[in-house]
Amino acid sequence: MPRKVPRAAAAAALFLALFACTPRPPPPDRLTLQPAAFDDLAQWPEDGHAAALAAFARSCAVLAKAPPAAPVGIVGSAADWQAACAALPRAADDAAARRFFEAWFRPWQAGNNGVAEGLFTGYYELELDGARQPGGGFTVPLLRRPPDLVMVELGLFRPAWRGDRIAGRVVEGRLKPYSSRTQIESGALDRYHLAFLWVDDPVAAFFLQIQGSGRVRLRDGSVVRVGYDGQNGWPYVAIGKLLVARGVLARDAVSMQSIRAWLEAHPDDGKALMAENPSYVFFRERAGDGPLGSEGVVLTPGRSLAIDPRFVPLGVPIFVDAGEGLRRLMVAQDTGGAIRGPVRGDVFWGAGAEAESRAGTMRQRGSYYLLLPKGVTPAS
Repeated sequence: MPRKVPRAAAAAALFLALFACTPRPPPPDRLTLQPAAFDDLAQWPEDGHAAALAAFARSCAVLAKAPPAAPVGIVGSAADWQAACAALPRAADDAAARRFFEAWFRPWQAGNNGVAEGLFTGYYELELDGARQPGGGFTVPLLRRPPDLVMVELGLFRPAWRGDRIAGRVVEGRLKPYSSRTQIESGALDRYHLAFLWVDDPVAAFFLQIQGSGRVRLRDGSVVRVGYDGQNGWPYVAIGKLLVARGVLARDAVSMQSIRAWLEAHPDDGKALMAENPSYVFFRERAGDGPLGSEGVVLTPGRSLAIDPRFVPLGVPIFVDAGEGLRRLMVAQDTGGAIRGPVRGDVFWGAGAEAESRAGTMRQRGSYYLLLPKGVTPAS
């Protein structure tokens, strides 16, 4: 007769069997850096280093204002960077710019827990048709930042929260969540009279919020540049992922162009889909060159990169290797709600039809190297 197994032992065996079959969750995102050499950077000698140097000079103007002892994320202090910035060559050609970077910096390959491959996408400065007053088809408002919106950089309170932010409004001394996209579009902020421009395309206005900046052509032929001026604090939801999950679009067919075409072909369903992204962006009118990135400097087409500031500090030169046509030195000068992870980049391509085409279809796997001042050893 077979021996009877005690209930406790049987339960323990079943628990262990179930636990053994349960896949382990992936480790939390963590930036890892491995020392490298310029010889490891594919096609480094062929890059247009002068263009990258011009972009980096704009970041140096910001770094110069920081207290020397101020930390630059995990990659040294402001003093380490200010020394390199002070040596910037003037009116440099590609050869002189390359010598500068090689003399002052050392490449470090970035990884997510040692995995070097990540995703690279593109964005651009959108162009829309609009008016100063509503009417004549111009019915979609662009809103200024509300006076009661409070945006909080959490890294000011805990170093571990660097790069994270929240937003809301203060109610009876407590920070409460702000109105969602649906609530705002239903009139939750109408009492503030925030609209300052009206455009004729709700889909274009939605993509303007994703891109963060744009140009609005008025009926008299003038152009108004608008830039990001706050966000309602709700998490960004990528509607392209929703379309893939629902079998509407194939994963390899997702692009800004394909998403926009679907939204325009299905206006009612498209409106409901856009409402599933509760994140809402506010704008301000701005003069001068642009657009401005999160670092506060004018972005350089093909040389400015949006990164996740929880891992990579703004102002850092980054050599991106995402295959033929995208091996070049850029500078971390912007951020974005969809840019999350230690190896994740969004390339700014400028304005116009060519920039829109390139940004809208870009979805490439690759890696990147941070260029850090010589003598700086990144903190863990």
